[in-house]
Amino acid sequence: MGNITRRDMLGRSSLLMASMGTGLPLTAANPEPAEAARKLKIVVVGGHPDDPESGCGGTIAHYAGEGHEVVIVYLTRGESGIKGKTMQEAAAIRSAEAGKACEILHARPIFAGQIDGHTELNPSLYEAFRKILDVENPDVVFTHWPIDTHRDHRVASLLTYDAWLTGGKKFDLYYFEVEQGEQTQIFQPTHYVDISTTLSRKQAACFAHASQHPETDFWPQHEAMNRFRGMECGVKNAEGFVRHCQNHGMDAPKRG
Repeated sequence: MGNITRRDMLGRSSLLMASMGTGLPLTAANPEPAEAARKLKIVVVGGHPDDPESGCGGTIAHYAGEGHEVVIVYLTRGESGIKGKTMQEAAAIRSAEAGKACEILHARPIFAGQIDGHTELNPSLYEAFRKILDVENPDVVFTHWPIDTHRDHRVASLLTYDAWLTGGKKFDLYYFEVEQGEQTQIFQPTHYVDISTTLSRKQAACFAHASQHPETDFWPQHEAMNRFRGMECGVKNAEGFVRHCQNHGMDAPKRG
């Protein structure tokens, strides 16, 4: 057998992304030794602390559980996210919460240096963000769906898309949803991940963001989303994703 690159492994990894109507992520049966030893680099980009956890925390837990390296890039530190706190105070609190969530999910946090509620797009920021991803050299990147009511989510999505495009589409790009209907709009998954066995870790990671009152704020909505996406694809709980059809290394999604 010839040499296998990480890109070659993407389509045969232990977490296979399956398209609507054709199944769910499966553990590869009897993988070849060379394949079993290879690990992927996964990067998840979110606008604020708690976005990656609520949007694809179950999938993060799956990848980490399979031994793959997971990095979470937070575009901001949530500076505007706690009433009654200064931006500096809120950033410190929410950064610490993100650290706890990453410990639960076995992921490594990175903060990209923009400011909650004041995120920007310009040539220098596009370049700076591309350099972050270049350093990480990911195989797969997940980020916000770009049609979203929150500007910071849209900025995170567009920065990631630009890095993928200008970098030669070297990683596979997937979009996740948050607070479907209220924030993420007109999102129709092409792929699903069964998170029934990792739901408890996703919930624990979300609840690490105590300043955001997850038990009454965002968790109930995401809990319902998990059940709904699971119902769509025939499992108890799932997360849905849209895969960019121009990714290298995998076929475009096919519907049943």
